[in-house]
This record gives sequence, structure tokens and C-alpha cells, in this order.
Amino acid sequence: MAGHSKWKNIQGRKNAQDSKRAKVFQKLAKEIFVAAKAGGDVSTNASLRLVVDKAKAVNMPNDNIKRAIDKASGNANVEHYDEITYEGYGPGGIAVLVHTLTDNRNRTSTNVRVAFNKNGGSLGETGSVAYMFDRRGYIVIMREGLEVDEDTFMLEAIEAGAEDVEISDEAFEVYTEASAFTEVKDALQAADYRFVTAELSMIPQVSSEIDEGKKEQFERMLDALEDDDDVQEVYTNAAGY
Repeated sequence: MAGHSKWKNIQGRKNAQDSKRAKVFQKLAKEIFVAAKAGGDVSTNASLRLVVDKAKAVNMPNDNIKRAIDKASGNANVEHYDEITYEGYGPGGIAVLVHTLTDNRNRTSTNVRVAFNKNGGSLGETGSVAYMFDRRGYIVIMREGLEVDEDTFMLEAIEAGAEDVEISDEAFEVYTEASAFTEVKDALQAADYRFVTAELSMIPQVSSEIDEGKKEQFERMLDALEDDDDVQEVYTNAAGY
């Protein structure tokens, strides 16, 4: 992971997604609902706590969060969502993982396939690209206003259990083993650090450059996938995305 900045790569797309805030909140509400089906108390439901923290990091209103939890807790007969991950290749052979939550498998499968096929990509079999990614904890702390030098922060993060730290002029990016994510996040929060991103993510082992002539087509594919209500996350190994 060392030597590249995931944060710098995703900033442009993150800003574009932030402009669709209502859709972002809608997708997070679905994630909260699914997690809360196993219990609505964040102190005893680790999965719920993670997604609630993720929602708060993008300023999702507390009322929206509570409504999603209450919906899951109050009625055993409400809708059911299946968690499905699609694997495939974008233009230029870029590896793509698409994580979905859906109440209609046929609709979601069709929409994902169309997004790939219309934009120079193709769906693959299960396992065709997943091996190129590692599940890792990922935390971003902006440096503006922080009175801590790079060496001090690096030491704090490693002592908290971080696996790796990327440092740029703008941000500290902390990577953890998936199993250590909550412990590291809690330790850094206790040290009064504030996160702009704190999540479990799929991190590519190696990033691939995409041909200039295929970038526009690739971005259309990402836009189509991210705009789909059933798609929660899209991960790629394309450098710069």
C-alpha cells in the first residue's frame, strides 16, 4: 500500500458523490437497516456501529439514522435485502468490484450488467477479480488545524495498531487489518482526532493505469453504477480513482 494516496485518488469522485447527498443518505439508510436487523443497540452490534459511524462521517442527520434503526427494530416483516458482490472488468481490463444490497436480484443483476456492457466492460465469475483486493480498515484525518508533526502521528497510529500510514500535505491516511479497524479507530478518536473517512474498504493490492482514451468510458461506467439505488460501493484498481 505504501507509496500511493488513496485519498488523493478518490477526492474528485467523492466530491461528485457528495453533490448527490440525498442518494448517499438513502443508501446509508439501507445499510443501517440491514445491520440493525441483528440488534438496534450500537454498543452491542459492531456492524451497526461501523455503519452509523460511516453515516455520521458524511453528516447524515441523526433523525435519519434513528429512523432506519427503528424501522429495522420495529417490524419483523419489513423488506429483506440480499447482499451481493459483482466482479468484472472495466474498459482496459480494470478490475471492478460492485457491492450491492437489493430486494430484487434480477433487477440489480440486469442493471449492473448493462452498466458494464454499455461502457466497454464485462462481468466476470465470482472470484475473478476479488483476489486482487484486500479488505482493510481505512481512516483519513485532514491535517489542517492539527498541531502534530508527522513522526508523532506515525508513532501514535502504529502504537494504536495501524498497519500502514500514508502522509501527504493534506491528510494522514491510516490503513489497518480488518480485524483491528475498530480498535485503531477508537484509539485515534480517544486522542481527539476527527475523521473525514473511517470505513472498512477493499484496497487494491496493485493499481493499474487506465489508457487516456478509455477514461471517459470508464467514468461513464462508474457513474452508472454509483447512480444505481441498489449499489452501495464500487471498488476498482484503477490508478487515480
